[in-house]
Amino acid sequence: MAAETHIEINVPQGVTVTLSGATLTVKGQKGQVSRDFRFPGIKVSLADGKVIVDASRLDRQTKATVGTFASHIRNMITGVTEGFEYSMKIVYSHFPIQLKVEGKDRVAIGNFLGERKPRYATIVGDTKVSVAGDKVTITGINKEHVGQTAANIEQACKIKNRDPRVFQDGVYITKKA
Repeated sequence: MAAETHIEINVPQGVTVTLSGATLTVKGQKGQVSRDFRFPGIKVSLADGKVIVDASRLDRQTKATVGTFASHIRNMITGVTEGFEYSMKIVYSHFPIQLKVEGKDRVAIGNFLGERKPRYATIVGDTKVSVAGDKVTITGINKEHVGQTAANIEQACKIKNRDPRVFQDGVYITKKA
Protein backbone atom coordinates (compact mmCIF):
# COMPACT_ATOMS: atom_id res chain seq x y z
CA MET A 1 0.00 0.00 0.00
CA ALA A 2 1.42 3.37 -0.99
CA ALA A 3 1.81 6.06 1.63
CA GLU A 4 -0.59 8.98 1.28
CA THR A 5 0.02 12.66 1.84
CA HIS A 6 -3.62 13.44 2.74
CA ILE A 7 -5.54 11.30 5.28
CA GLU A 8 -8.97 11.98 6.75
CA ILE A 9 -10.02 10.36 10.03
CA ASN A 10 -13.72 10.31 10.96
CA VAL A 11 -14.59 11.38 14.50
CA PRO A 12 -17.36 9.14 15.96
CA GLN A 13 -20.38 10.35 17.96
CA GLY A 14 -19.62 11.17 21.59
CA VAL A 15 -16.00 12.14 20.87
CA THR A 16 -14.86 15.76 20.75
CA VAL A 17 -11.60 16.74 19.12
CA THR A 18 -9.98 20.14 19.66
CA LEU A 19 -6.83 21.57 18.14
CA SER A 20 -4.80 24.23 19.90
CA GLY A 21 -1.70 25.09 17.91
CA ALA A 22 -0.11 21.71 17.21
CA THR A 23 -1.68 20.01 20.26
CA LEU A 24 -4.62 17.72 19.51
CA THR A 25 -6.95 16.86 22.41
CA VAL A 26 -9.46 14.02 22.15
CA LYS A 27 -12.23 13.73 24.77
CA GLY A 28 -14.58 10.79 25.14
CA GLN A 29 -16.57 8.83 27.71
CA LYS A 30 -13.43 7.20 29.20
CA GLY A 31 -11.38 10.39 29.51
CA GLN A 32 -9.11 12.77 27.65
CA VAL A 33 -5.85 12.30 25.75
CA SER A 34 -3.61 15.07 24.38
CA ARG A 35 -0.66 14.86 22.05
CA ASP A 36 1.60 17.27 20.21
CA PHE A 37 1.80 16.82 16.41
CA ARG A 38 4.72 18.86 15.06
CA PHE A 39 6.68 17.97 11.96
CA PRO A 40 8.01 20.22 9.18
CA GLY A 41 5.68 20.21 6.18
CA ILE A 42 2.77 18.41 7.91
CA LYS A 43 -0.43 20.13 8.98
CA VAL A 44 -3.15 18.66 11.22
CA SER A 45 -6.57 20.35 10.94
CA LEU A 46 -10.25 19.83 11.80
CA ALA A 47 -13.15 20.08 9.33
CA ASP A 48 -16.70 18.64 9.14
CA GLY A 49 -16.29 16.11 11.97
CA LYS A 50 -13.00 14.84 10.58
CA VAL A 51 -9.36 15.18 11.51
CA ILE A 52 -7.24 15.88 8.42
CA VAL A 53 -3.52 15.14 8.24
CA ASP A 54 -2.00 16.80 5.19
CA ALA A 55 1.55 17.17 3.87
CA SER A 56 2.95 19.78 1.54
CA ARG A 57 6.07 17.76 0.63
CA LEU A 58 6.09 14.39 -1.13
CA ASP A 59 9.29 12.80 0.15
CA ARG A 60 9.36 9.35 1.76
CA GLN A 61 9.87 10.48 5.38
CA THR A 62 7.01 12.99 5.21
CA LYS A 63 4.62 10.36 3.77
CA ALA A 64 5.61 7.92 6.51
CA THR A 65 5.10 10.56 9.21
CA VAL A 66 1.62 11.40 7.85
CA GLY A 67 0.66 7.72 8.27
CA THR A 68 2.17 7.64 11.75
CA PHE A 69 0.24 10.75 12.82
CA ALA A 70 -2.99 9.21 11.45
CA SER A 71 -2.37 6.00 13.43
CA HIS A 72 -1.71 7.99 16.63
CA ILE A 73 -4.97 9.92 16.15
CA ARG A 74 -6.95 6.68 15.55
CA ASN A 75 -5.40 5.19 18.71
CA MET A 76 -6.38 8.30 20.69
CA ILE A 77 -10.00 8.00 19.47
CA THR A 78 -10.07 4.25 20.25
CA GLY A 79 -8.58 4.92 23.70
CA VAL A 80 -11.24 7.43 24.79
CA THR A 81 -14.10 5.27 23.45
CA GLU A 82 -13.05 1.67 24.23
CA GLY A 83 -9.75 1.88 26.12
CA PHE A 84 -6.84 -0.55 25.91
CA GLU A 85 -6.22 -3.68 27.97
CA TYR A 86 -3.16 -5.93 28.16
CA SER A 87 -3.26 -9.29 29.92
CA MET A 88 -0.12 -10.76 31.47
CA LYS A 89 0.58 -14.04 33.22
CA ILE A 90 2.97 -14.74 36.09
CA VAL A 91 4.99 -17.86 35.27
CA TYR A 92 7.33 -19.59 37.72
CA SER A 93 8.70 -23.06 38.31
CA HIS A 94 11.29 -22.39 41.00
CA PHE A 95 10.17 -19.67 43.43
CA PRO A 96 6.62 -18.23 43.65
CA ILE A 97 6.66 -14.66 42.34
CA GLN A 98 4.72 -12.07 44.34
CA LEU A 99 3.47 -9.04 42.42
CA LYS A 100 2.19 -5.98 44.31
CA VAL A 101 1.06 -2.58 43.06
CA GLU A 102 2.68 0.13 45.19
CA GLY A 103 0.81 3.40 44.88
CA LYS A 104 0.09 4.72 41.40
CA ASP A 105 3.59 4.73 40.00
CA ARG A 106 5.25 1.33 40.49
CA VAL A 107 4.87 -2.44 40.72
CA ALA A 108 7.00 -4.52 43.10
CA ILE A 109 8.04 -8.00 41.94
CA GLY A 110 9.05 -9.96 45.03
CA ASN A 111 10.77 -13.34 45.47
CA PHE A 112 11.79 -13.42 41.79
CA LEU A 113 14.20 -16.41 41.51
CA GLY A 114 14.48 -16.32 45.31
CA GLU A 115 15.99 -12.82 45.40
CA ARG A 116 15.69 -11.05 48.73
CA LYS A 117 15.18 -7.55 47.36
CA PRO A 118 12.13 -6.87 45.18
CA ARG A 119 12.47 -5.66 41.60
CA TYR A 120 10.45 -2.63 40.54
CA ALA A 121 8.65 -1.66 37.33
CA THR A 122 7.32 1.83 36.61
CA ILE A 123 3.65 2.44 35.83
CA VAL A 124 3.46 5.10 33.10
CA GLY A 125 0.77 7.81 33.07
CA ASP A 126 -2.78 7.07 34.26
CA THR A 127 -2.47 3.35 33.60
CA LYS A 128 -4.18 0.97 36.06
CA VAL A 129 -2.54 -2.33 37.05
CA SER A 130 -4.48 -5.05 38.85
CA VAL A 131 -3.22 -8.43 40.07
CA ALA A 132 -5.50 -11.42 40.62
CA GLY A 133 -3.69 -14.70 41.33
CA ASP A 134 -1.29 -15.33 38.43
CA LYS A 135 -3.10 -12.88 36.10
CA VAL A 136 -2.08 -9.24 35.69
CA THR A 137 -4.37 -6.80 33.87
CA ILE A 138 -3.16 -3.43 32.61
CA THR A 139 -5.79 -0.93 31.41
CA GLY A 140 -5.79 2.67 30.26
CA ILE A 141 -6.82 5.11 27.54
CA ASN A 142 -3.34 5.86 26.19
CA LYS A 143 -2.04 2.90 24.13
CA GLU A 144 1.60 3.91 24.52
CA HIS A 145 1.38 4.20 28.31
CA VAL A 146 -0.38 0.82 28.63
CA GLY A 147 2.16 -0.87 26.33
CA GLN A 148 5.16 0.74 28.05
CA THR A 149 3.89 -0.29 31.49
CA ALA A 150 3.53 -3.91 30.30
CA ALA A 151 7.03 -3.77 28.79
CA ASN A 152 8.46 -2.35 32.03
CA ILE A 153 6.99 -5.26 34.03
CA GLU A 154 8.27 -7.79 31.50
CA GLN A 155 11.76 -6.23 31.44
CA ALA A 156 11.98 -6.08 35.24
CA CYS A 157 11.81 -9.89 35.17
CA LYS A 158 14.70 -10.27 32.74
CA ILE A 159 17.00 -13.12 33.79
CA LYS A 160 20.75 -12.67 33.73
CA ASN A 161 23.57 -15.15 34.47
CA ARG A 162 21.27 -18.20 34.18
CA ASP A 163 20.25 -20.46 31.32
CA PRO A 164 17.02 -18.96 29.85
CA ARG A 165 15.96 -22.41 28.60
CA VAL A 166 15.85 -23.71 32.18
CA PHE A 167 14.81 -20.55 34.07
CA GLN A 168 11.71 -19.37 32.22
CA ASP A 169 10.26 -17.60 35.25
CA GLY A 170 8.79 -14.13 34.70
CA VAL A 171 5.72 -12.08 33.87
CA TYR A 172 4.76 -12.30 30.19
CA ILE A 173 2.22 -10.54 27.93
CA THR A 174 -0.46 -13.00 26.81
CA LYS A 175 -3.08 -10.76 25.18
CA LYS A 176 -3.39 -7.21 23.84
CA ALA A 177 -6.83 -5.66 23.28
